[in-house]
Amino acid sequence: MNKFPTPSNMRYCVLRTIRMMIALVLMTITYLRAFFISRHRLGLEAAALRQQLTVFKRKQSRPRLGSLDRFFWVALRRLWTGWPSALFIVKADTVVSWHRAGFRLFWRLRSRRLGRPRISEEIRQLIRRMKTDNPGWGAPRIHGELLQLGFHISEPTVSRYLHRLKRRTDNEKAKRWLAFLNNHREVIAAFDFFTVPTLTFRVLYCFFVIKHHRRRILHFNATTHPTSDWIVQQLREALPLPCPYRYILFDRDRKFGGEVREFLKASGIKAVRTSVRSPWQNGVAERWVGSCRREMLDHIIPLNERHLLRLGHEYIRYYHEDRTHIGLHKETPAGRLVESQPSPSSRVWALPRIGGLHHRYTWSAAA
Repeated sequence: MNKFPTPSNMRYCVLRTIRMMIALVLMTITYLRAFFISRHRLGLEAAALRQQLTVFKRKQSRPRLGSLDRFFWVALRRLWTGWPSALFIVKADTVVSWHRAGFRLFWRLRSRRLGRPRISEEIRQLIRRMKTDNPGWGAPRIHGELLQLGFHISEPTVSRYLHRLKRRTDNEKAKRWLAFLNNHREVIAAFDFFTVPTLTFRVLYCFFVIKHHRRRILHFNATTHPTSDWIVQQLREALPLPCPYRYILFDRDRKFGGEVREFLKASGIKAVRTSVRSPWQNGVAERWVGSCRREMLDHIIPLNERHLLRLGHEYIRYYHEDRTHIGLHKETPAGRLVESQPSPSSRVWALPRIGGLHHRYTWSAAA
């Protein structure tokens, strides 16, 4: 038997030893990796629980997460896969939405373009002037005129500026329409319904007619069963013949049926119905309903129809004679006279209105 190993046996032993060493090293690395990763996860979990405990310790009626708290959970989500198990203040979907919002903000900032330099103020004023002088001109015509004047500018730039300028022109159109209404408001009136609950949970329907000029209330009444015949009777009382109004506005309520429109047509009044779900088209009437609710009905519970009518007529007197209106340049619909202090010894006296909900102030001689 050969006592000395052959070269092939030596090679085999060396390879086997190397394999064993590699396996030992891998086992050691795997153990250390598992050991450190477990401690790493334990530390992250402890940090997550401590952070939520800090939120609960804040002196608030309800724990709220601030920007730093959200950033903490977004960063923890990137570092630790087991973060949902330690989260109980908010849902995991909420943290994901925070991360997506931050992602969108990040790329929005990255995608910002400086763009071309802004056109000069001289060119902007010239474009505005050309558009004002020639309302029918568009970007091609204005761009051509600018080229003839020696200005180097592209047509898309002119078009973008005109698009921005359109917002200002829309405001100017609104002002012109307001001026048209101001010039024709003497011949425009409107009517509408609004509901009021009573102490016994009955519903009363309040009907009123208001004219646009000076915003005076022409008629006010209430009922529990509004019918077409009842509405026509109220319009007869509110619009005596010959009627000074040419147009009357009202919405598309079913109560304003064919009988109401026939009566208005026979009276020589053109009925103008607003579009569907467009209360702003009857803004004067809707504004009065809001004022009546805020200034009286939100503070009083009507007992019955008679009580509501008394309160309504008392509020209308206050509305006409005492209450100032911003749309009337701080005047009243009835034309309240400006009072001057009669003497240095005079004092301001408060006159209660609507049971003390509002007051009118006037001068009185000192006692």
